[in-house]
Amino acid sequence: MVAIRSARRTNQLLAHDALLLFVTRFIRLFAYGSLSVVLVFYLTGLGLSTSQTGVLFTLTLIGDTVISVYLTTRADRLGRRRMLIVGAMLMVAAGVTFAITNSFLLLTIAATIGVISPSGNEVGPFLSIEQAALSNVVSEQMRTHIFAWYALAGSFATALGALSAGFIVHVLQKSTMAPLNSYRMVVVLYAVLGALMLFFFNRLTSAAEVTLHDESHVSAGLPKFFGIGHSHGVVMKLSGLFALDSFGGGFVVQSFAAYWFYLRFGLTPERLGLIFFIANLISGVSALLASRLASRLGLLRTMVFTHLPSNILLILIPLMPTLSLAIAVLFLRFSISQMDVPTRQSYTMAVVPPQERSAAAGIVGVARTTGAALAPFLAGIMFARPALINVPFFIAGTLKIMYDLLLYKSFVATQPSEEAR
Repeated sequence: MVAIRSARRTNQLLAHDALLLFVTRFIRLFAYGSLSVVLVFYLTGLGLSTSQTGVLFTLTLIGDTVISVYLTTRADRLGRRRMLIVGAMLMVAAGVTFAITNSFLLLTIAATIGVISPSGNEVGPFLSIEQAALSNVVSEQMRTHIFAWYALAGSFATALGALSAGFIVHVLQKSTMAPLNSYRMVVVLYAVLGALMLFFFNRLTSAAEVTLHDESHVSAGLPKFFGIGHSHGVVMKLSGLFALDSFGGGFVVQSFAAYWFYLRFGLTPERLGLIFFIANLISGVSALLASRLASRLGLLRTMVFTHLPSNILLILIPLMPTLSLAIAVLFLRFSISQMDVPTRQSYTMAVVPPQERSAAAGIVGVARTTGAALAPFLAGIMFARPALINVPFFIAGTLKIMYDLLLYKSFVATQPSEEAR
């Protein structure tokens, strides 16, 4: 009876932590999605040029990279819950600073040491540590399926955030509030949601943590500093490839994609919010199909065979002569572009040992952020020149196609344990 009660108690803790991690994912991506729609409008409204905005985005992602390296490579040893709490505090601090100042210097400092998402996608340490914690509380057989629902929750939250931001701005401006102040309200909301995440992270239990009985598997030198050992070679190779993919994607982060629709077709933030709500909703639903495809094709093939055509569609968006066609191609791309996300996350967790998962996810996550950090500066320069606003789409699609081909060639022979059986 004691054993049965203990087992039930363990299952309750696992379900409790899994639910909390889904809740924090939803809150965070809602905040990211809402901010991404208005951030360029807000910063240019403060007096920043598009080139300065690109610089700020780059510094934002660089800062997120440094924060992520520090927190994720220590999470398994110092506590995943503790590192998630620190990340939430930095998110609040960045949001508050962005809301109260128009100083480029202060905005740059806040962007560098805080957690701000200009893309609408994950930044900072949260995703990597949450993935590792989820892998602790679900079985190998359920991991990809759970990650697909986790991706769906994030995509739906991003979509709802984008829609809500457009609605909030529209309502506030209808009530005679100045456009800049209406955008500022969304920034304030971002900080409030960061505080809400802080509350929920405080409620995580020890079930989300990993017990380290022995660190002899971690070799000396640089691998030990980063918290990885046996998986060092695989993690470094994945990191390089993921950095290439994100570098390409950094040319068309959601903030700049929204701004492109404004420049090309004159869309308002309200309409942009609706478009990206639908796009992200489509993207999230497609993640569920990814887990089914992965059970038949395998994780790697699902990653590549869905991502490759989506990048061809990315190149086609600026070639569309009308708004309707551009939106149609955008939606079609979103219907498959994120199917590699749960499979990529599950694949990374599968090819490293449990005691290295936070560090491995953090390192590859940092590689993605680093790659993405370099591109907005260049994209900002292009968006400042009307003749070049289509070029970022072409560069992004080409680089991401290269990533798909190299990824398949490098890892086609490396199978996760559950697929090798």
